Amino acid sequence: MLTITVAVLLAIVVVWRLRRRTESRSRFDEKLTVVIVLALGVLIAPTPAGQGILNFLGELASGVTQAGR
Repeated sequence: MLTITVAVLLAIVVVWRLRRRTESRSRFDEKLTVVIVLALGVLIAPTPAGQGILNFLGELASGVTQAGR
């Protein structure tokens, strides 16, 4: 039996929605995409992958800050 998590399903939906042409999107469509991406972020955040992404972005931000000094 195939098991799919909600996070994987939302990631597929986000990729599918972002592949569409920008000109054909309405404001509601863009807001819905933002809500879906936020929900995906909430689902991914407590996982080890989410923590790895957070650590990577933190290191990147501190590197950019130190390079600007």
